[in-house]
Amino acid sequence: MNTDITASTKPEYPVVDRNPPFTKTVGNFNTLDYLRLTTITGISVTVGYLSGIKPGIRGPSMVTGGLIGLMGGFMYAYQNSAGRLMGFFPNEAEVAKAKHKI
Repeated sequence: MNTDITASTKPEYPVVDRNPPFTKTVGNFNTLDYLRLTTITGISVTVGYLSGIKPGIRGPSMVTGGLIGLMGGFMYAYQNSAGRLMGFFPNEAEVAKAKHKI
């Protein structure tokens, strides 16, 4: 079974990097990516705190919720950044930056 998304779906936007490495993808995070990561983490910390009130484990529950939110927010931001580089999401800024480097 081929799990490569590029094999089954063609990009709708210009491709900047067909297979971007981790460092390039993280370096491509924009303000909205960081905002989403922070928001998801903050909501998860709050939910963790509130869910730990009744059993009396607010601290550990808050930390666990925060870590889960941080990982989820990072994965969401990473997915959006990689999608822009691979041409699956709108990527005007990335295309302009790539043309400027050449």
